[in-house]
Amino acid sequence: MPKILLTANTDWYLYNFRISLAELLRSKGMEVLFVCPSGRFIEEVQARGFRWIQWEVGRKSLNPIKEIISFIKLYRIFRQEKPDIIHNHTIKSVLYGSIAGRLARIRGIVNSITGLGYIFSSSDLIASILRPFVKSLYRWALHQKNVIVIFENNTDLEFFIAQKLTEREQASLITGVGVDIKKFSPTPEPDAPVVILMASRMLWDKGVGIFVDAVRIVQKRHKIRAVLAGEPDAGNPSNIEPRVLHNWQNEGLVEWWGWQSDMPRAYSKCHIVAFPTMYGEGVPTVLLEALACSRPVVATDIPGCREVVTHGVNGLLVPVKNAEALAEALETLVVNPELRRRMGNIGREMAVNQFQTVKINRETLAVYDLLIKR
Repeated sequence: MPKILLTANTDWYLYNFRISLAELLRSKGMEVLFVCPSGRFIEEVQARGFRWIQWEVGRKSLNPIKEIISFIKLYRIFRQEKPDIIHNHTIKSVLYGSIAGRLARIRGIVNSITGLGYIFSSSDLIASILRPFVKSLYRWALHQKNVIVIFENNTDLEFFIAQKLTEREQASLITGVGVDIKKFSPTPEPDAPVVILMASRMLWDKGVGIFVDAVRIVQKRHKIRAVLAGEPDAGNPSNIEPRVLHNWQNEGLVEWWGWQSDMPRAYSKCHIVAFPTMYGEGVPTVLLEALACSRPVVATDIPGCREVVTHGVNGLLVPVKNAEALAEALETLVVNPELRRRMGNIGREMAVNQFQTVKINRETLAVYDLLIKR
């Protein structure tokens, strides 16, 4: 029975985005283990019958001693469990997992690149200093015959190949982690006023500040409600402090709903979904969920979002860091319910035909099969 290890730097990533893949693998007779730090979703993982192995890794730590210890622990997990395949998600898991897998002589290594991330997208000093080092690590980690790298959009795939971080024959394109079209299903629009929802981690990089600035503009012309759904992320350098969120709420600009365990219900309470992220994403899952729920979307015109949103068809694309353009796009949908309905219906069709979880998981399973045959 093949053994598959899924690794990531948070439990919420594996539970929210890979639990359906794990269940498919188990149904095919494979043993699946989750390897990640402890968190509130571990009980859910274990309740579904999966084994979890604790791996502590600092998401924003640059302490070399801590990083070496984290790497050694992951290597020991691989040596003890002897999996047939490891599937790494998030940058440190990809780098450490690939190198540790190489040293532990793991048969197959799959790496998911879910966007270029802070190191390649940011122009600040720390990112600039770290970039050459990270590139070297990628080249050493990914240039192995038993490695396949999954990209969520073609722009990221071509970037990695152009930078010689991986080879074309090692690259596979799978558009996102998919969406459960039964769980996320169409519902009628709620009553007026129009509700605009932005669901994400509360990070400046996700464009939360741009969203609030756009809401200021729209509220001067129309009676709307703006909602932020999601929590701050203290482990991220772009984290927005809760006091800032409370200040916006006290101003009457937004309603901050915090973490939502029932996202389909959250989508049912809105008319429009906004996602003005500032940096390239793999394929944003929030956009897939919004499409599946027949909600029109307004997103940034960057890689990842372009894979989901066709401008003027199922939503609108706007320039990066442009609150005025975002406000104009939101206003277009606020005043036009028929346009919202048409875009929402087309979005649902796209979710069913292109992005549903069943399709994405089968494509991922095909990658595993290829490695197992090798």
